[in-house]
Amino acid sequence: MTQSRTVSETVARRMSVRAFRPDPPPGGMVRQLLEAAGRAPSGGNLQPWVVHALAGEPLNQLKALVGARLMDRDEPEYHVYPPNLWEPLRTRRYQVGEDLYASLGIPREDKLGRLQQFAKNAEFFGAPVALFFSVHRDCGPPQWSDIGMYMQTLMLLAVEQGLDTCAQEFWSAYGRLVATFLDLPADHMLFCGMALGYRDETAAVNTWRSRRAPFEEWGSMRGFE
Repeated sequence: MTQSRTVSETVARRMSVRAFRPDPPPGGMVRQLLEAAGRAPSGGNLQPWVVHALAGEPLNQLKALVGARLMDRDEPEYHVYPPNLWEPLRTRRYQVGEDLYASLGIPREDKLGRLQQFAKNAEFFGAPVALFFSVHRDCGPPQWSDIGMYMQTLMLLAVEQGLDTCAQEFWSAYGRLVATFLDLPADHMLFCGMALGYRDETAAVNTWRSRRAPFEEWGSMRGFE
């Protein structure tokens, strides 16, 4: 059901949801969202994104395939984070991880608990729909940013429809496996995945929000009255 929200309210509600209800959204709704997000901007109108949506048995097959080799990751085709993160990026990444596990009551010394929570990525956190985004290998950072704009547009449209998402660069560690499963052409590479479904409002992991740095830390304004 479409929710009556302003754009500002939609932006404020969007978060990386890590626990979903099992009931699936209608296929027609998912297609409508994917098509509507195609209005996202892209340099030269290249629209470089390629999107695959999985649900039902195909999704179960992929989860079983990845679950069987969870610790056998592919050689990554790109760095999710820059090597040797510097401040304040290092602290931001550390803090979001600590806040996440604190919401679940998993202390730093509980290595198994943290690993089990991390493994939920492979289950799309229980979401009934999985999305994958790929791009031609000859595309560069400008086209990758285009994909990011498509994904953000999609995530906001999902919130408008009462759905939620979690973008997952986790899947870059299984890029070749997923590419084979999706039958991607050799000249395309997997960028990332995304969980899509209805938020489990009762889950503790969905009750916290990641922090945001104050404007003064990253922004400036000149020439204004």
